[in-house]
Amino acid sequence: MDQQRFSALLEKYLSEDLSREEAARLLDSLENEEMRQQWEEAIGALLANRSVHGLSDPARMQAVRKSITARPAFRIRKILPYAAAAAVAALAIAGLAYLFRPVRVNAPVAKHTSPLQVMPGGNKAVLTLADGSHITLDSAGNGAIASQGNVQVVKTGSGQLAYNAGSGSAGSEVSYNVLSTPRGGQYKVILPDGTEVWLNAASTLRFPTAFTGKAREVQLNGEAYFEVARNEQMPFSVKVKDMEVQVLGTHFNVMAYHDERSIQTTLLEGAVNVRHGGERVRLAPGQQARLGAEGRVTVNNNVDVEEVVAWKNGYFHFNRESLEGVMRQVSRWYDAEVTYEGQGPVREFGGKISRSSSITEVLKILEMTKVQYRIEGKKIIITQ
Repeated sequence: MDQQRFSALLEKYLSEDLSREEAARLLDSLENEEMRQQWEEAIGALLANRSVHGLSDPARMQAVRKSITARPAFRIRKILPYAAAAAVAALAIAGLAYLFRPVRVNAPVAKHTSPLQVMPGGNKAVLTLADGSHITLDSAGNGAIASQGNVQVVKTGSGQLAYNAGSGSAGSEVSYNVLSTPRGGQYKVILPDGTEVWLNAASTLRFPTAFTGKAREVQLNGEAYFEVARNEQMPFSVKVKDMEVQVLGTHFNVMAYHDERSIQTTLLEGAVNVRHGGERVRLAPGQQARLGAEGRVTVNNNVDVEEVVAWKNGYFHFNRESLEGVMRQVSRWYDAEVTYEGQGPVREFGGKISRSSSITEVLKILEMTKVQYRIEGKKIIITQ
């Protein structure tokens, strides 16, 4: 590989815009001492930039540089060509996560005592029809899978659900369906009005098979991203426990897992009204409303929108996230039980990695901050 091509690939690596094939070529370049020197100079410049990470301790930066450019780590991952891109991302994430915490030395390497049973999630969901019957969508064939009155339910070739209303459906009796994703599942549905909803793992969405009257209303548990079809005569609302999000047409994300500290509504485009009891908050794009356990709604004006919807776009994105916060996301997507032996270590993590990565690649984030763990069957045990 010539220097010009190498420089271009390295620049794409540092901007996180590297394809799988390009990642493989970049990994190969580490066998060349001259190009390894260029790696180290580029990473050194990145680490020295306080605007990127806010730190400048030479010992810590040297440790991160060494962890990213270590030849043995790259050689191990070259055994699995299909994981090359994920490996590059994982090491970059681990290095960035390492910057946020003090370095601890001589910690033992994590051990995996049994063959891995913890696998990444995929398109999995169950549709419950109005009559109570269930359709497992991941095993159902494409095409029409049910009819309810004048509405036909279709599973498309791209692995999503769509509702096609026939003529005369407006006057028929409204029935309700429930779309449920398991832990380790996600699914997309196009509602009868054309609204698109992406449902995250361990979530349920209850919705009518046809929207009638003066309002469109759905009920959510868990997390979903909405792109609402605009209809000024029929506002769209999402009910989450005792909170309601009302819109005309907009893009937003609602996260309402029972094991999270707050219910969060994040606006990407348009405008929404968030109501709780007598409180009413109007959000602008980039803002987030949070309903905490104390029952009060607060607004966050400095939201990383990319981090909020990362799950919908196929990756994890952590920004100074706690160990417990990271592991809650991992647990839901990989359908794994997470336990702690003793008091869990205090750590913060940052970076991105694909949700299709193996669990060991994701947990590299823990290893690089010297957090120990082991995997037993479908259980991840944090031991330090």
